[in-house]
Amino acid sequence: MSREQRALARSFITKGDPRRTPEEQRASFAAGFADRPLGDDVTLTPTTVGGVPALDISVEGSNGDGVILYLHGGGYMIGSARIGANIAAPIVRQTGLRAVSLEYRLAPEHPFPAALDDALAAYKALQDNGRDVLIAGDSAGGGLALATMLAARREGLRLPPAAVVFSPWTDMTLSGASMDNRGDLDPLFSREHFVAYVDAYLAGHDPKDELASPLLADLTGLPPLLIQVGTAEVLLDDSLRFAARAAEQEVDVSLDVVAGAPHVYQFNLGVMDEADAALTRAAQWLTQRGFGGAVA
Repeated sequence: MSREQRALARSFITKGDPRRTPEEQRASFAAGFADRPLGDDVTLTPTTVGGVPALDISVEGSNGDGVILYLHGGGYMIGSARIGANIAAPIVRQTGLRAVSLEYRLAPEHPFPAALDDALAAYKALQDNGRDVLIAGDSAGGGLALATMLAARREGLRLPPAAVVFSPWTDMTLSGASMDNRGDLDPLFSREHFVAYVDAYLAGHDPKDELASPLLADLTGLPPLLIQVGTAEVLLDDSLRFAARAAEQEVDVSLDVVAGAPHVYQFNLGVMDEADAALTRAAQWLTQRGFGGAVA
């Protein structure tokens, strides 16, 4: 990653005031990410999955039988299915799989476990169609992807064969050292932001609940995981500690760490070489495990 690329990527993001209203934060996030071009070969179709609004993402020529359930980020308080499509669509393009980006309910209007209930309902519905259902997500959506697998295991459901998470938020107790010592490096977040997100989403619920903080769960039996994270983010330790814990519990886990990269740097497709490489790596990782392949 060149110095110029890093500077350009940082110019797209700023540390917003966490005291802004949810509506103000949602509008600001949407202005920066909701209308990025996906390519003329991408079709987004509004749909409903398990009673939850979503966007079906397909790419011209795709022919894979599997489907990716994609869960967008935004601290459980902002973000949208359309923003999630910015990351899901390139993976669809390179794997030939289909993806569904979920419009799960947001806090503070819908606190825990609303987002989890929506994700689990969508996962069940996609499984009922008889296809392989993979799970992916970024930031809070990455944590939600992991929590969805834990909830599915609790209900005795078949787990997805693989999952990919980008800069996942795995610890709502905010105990990672990087929450403080990476604050000056992170161009987007500080501890203050995540304190506000915890308050909005948990609304007094115990942050040590494994379905809120997957880092604290028994991870035994989870499917192969790919985790990608940058070093210039306060959530760095959420990935490092989760990967270590997963490995200790005999989970097949791959961890990619990019020096100097900001939170969910994959959004900088076409701007940072590492963003393009990361999504190609995610697609290849899935393909190597037998999911997807070349687009016709």
